[in-house]
Amino acid sequence: MRRPDTATIPTGPGSYQFKDEHGRIIYVGKAANLRSRITSYFADPALLHTRTAAMVAVANEVDWIEVDSEVAALLLEYNLIKQHRPRFNVRLRDDKSYPFLAVTVDEQWPRAVVMRGRKRKGTKYFGPYAHAWAIRDTLDALLRTFPVRSCSPAKFRQHERLGRPCLLFHIEKCAGPCVGEVPVNVYRRHVDGLVTFLGGDTDDIRGELSTAMQTAAADQQFEEAARLRDRLGAIDRALERQLMVGERGEDFDVIALVDSELEASVHVFYARKGRVLGSNGFVIDKSEDLTPAALMRRVIVDLYADEPALGWPKEVMVSIEPDDLTACQQMLSERRGSVVDVRIPQRGDRRELMATVAKNASEALIRHKLKRASDHNSRSRAISELQDHLSLTQAPLRIECFDMAHLQGSDYVGSMVVLEDGLPQKREYRKFKVKTVDGNDDYAAMYEVLTRRLSAYVAERDAPAHERGEKPGRFAYPPQLLLVDGGKGQLGVAVQVLRELGLEDEINVAAIAKRFEEVFVPDRGEPIRIPRGSEALYMLQVVRDEAHRFANTFHRERRAKRMKASELDGIKGLGPKRRDNLLKALGGIGGVREASLERLSELLPNEVAREVHARFTPPQ
Repeated sequence: MRRPDTATIPTGPGSYQFKDEHGRIIYVGKAANLRSRITSYFADPALLHTRTAAMVAVANEVDWIEVDSEVAALLLEYNLIKQHRPRFNVRLRDDKSYPFLAVTVDEQWPRAVVMRGRKRKGTKYFGPYAHAWAIRDTLDALLRTFPVRSCSPAKFRQHERLGRPCLLFHIEKCAGPCVGEVPVNVYRRHVDGLVTFLGGDTDDIRGELSTAMQTAAADQQFEEAARLRDRLGAIDRALERQLMVGERGEDFDVIALVDSELEASVHVFYARKGRVLGSNGFVIDKSEDLTPAALMRRVIVDLYADEPALGWPKEVMVSIEPDDLTACQQMLSERRGSVVDVRIPQRGDRRELMATVAKNASEALIRHKLKRASDHNSRSRAISELQDHLSLTQAPLRIECFDMAHLQGSDYVGSMVVLEDGLPQKREYRKFKVKTVDGNDDYAAMYEVLTRRLSAYVAERDAPAHERGEKPGRFAYPPQLLLVDGGKGQLGVAVQVLRELGLEDEINVAAIAKRFEEVFVPDRGEPIRIPRGSEALYMLQVVRDEAHRFANTFHRERRAKRMKASELDGIKGLGPKRRDNLLKALGGIGGVREASLERLSELLPNEVAREVHARFTPPQ
């Protein structure tokens, strides 16, 4: 690609577009300083990120559009990506098609309906919801209070011709506009009430119904009072399905981002008037090199450049502070017409809510990866591709992956996870407490773990038949591929263990490095680059990430157990059983620290309770 003359590139903010030889836009970016950003792409390709280098190699020219502010650059970037869908830009895609509750306010007789997919003008959307049944239950409850039609246009016309209403009219879940049973202005009040309620303004509607019910009862109109009571109960049941997460006047969104090497997951909770009215999840294919902060900025722009279904919030809470924070806040404030704050929650209920949203994002990413890995055809292709790419002597039907975890050399542990036929076999997972390593030495720890695992296999393999028993032992089966998390150093450790145990001709070994997803195999100096997006690379990522998760979980368990034990060690009369019962009753070591002497005396003998209380009470 020809490098443009540096002097011709403006120094102001704007958007730049890389195009291929056919003039198609393949990448869109934005910059506060176009000259500085564009020239950075013409550095030595070896210094560029792998995906960036691949994009530059395909590009034939670069063009740019200068604008007057960073906010305008953000929006221009968003619109160009939306219009051209460049192949090297990340895209937000729903990890499934979430349903919305929609009200067709542009029709003469608006209707309430569950909708999925593309949104259309003239319709108000509420949600999205995780499950369609949740919307239908909510709508079923609300139709008793706001009897708007929920039928299709064809069914409406059919009953209009027949001159008689459907069953919903007779059970008071539709006002009967098809047969002229309700004036237009009254029907509009029903629609406005439904839209207002779904938008989160519930107090006024509930108050009006309650007042009308009491007035009807006072006037001895008991049938009308009973009808209003039922409508009020229906509203209360609908409100019970909406999680209360803030004060009644608060409108905010919560966005959590969970990042991995090639993909990321985003989950959003939408809260209006203090209630969660919907949630949404996205899986992002990271086809460009973006930091988590840059990715969060892209997510915010994609979510709020066009008006969201529930409108723009007063506050956006994020798990990672976006880059160009000021520009993001300015864009949101201009869209809303008042100041919008973007921040990371630091404490209290908001932080707990963020943890919940982040957990949803993490689980969605795991589901996405495992779903792809669990498909039979995908697994078959992955196993075949792995054998070809790594030049294995046999198909890797059983893959074992090993990883280490520690904190500055303490609580050293190892993990072994297993894929058989491409599926996780959790019963085969193993945990290792590293026993012989002092300090921070991943190579020595890996050597110990691999030696213990493979020595056990050799011992069981070579044991006489009468000593093996009916059931195979814990390490009876060897892997066709032994995978270690790391680079050449960890690979060298694995090869050394295999040679010492005489298994180098029986077990294939490889190492996967996190930085560029490079795979190292013995007797080859250069790493193997398995094609990005291939089933083989996905399978390696799944087993590597699972080994990392399993090791970290075990490490946290050991560290927490040690910390709990150390704080309660040496207390006279507090043995292991009493200690465990105390921790369980008080919810952990934090509860023990804060417990009063009276509370401790309810759970322990008085002398022991005084000893525990004295341990955590500073001297006067």
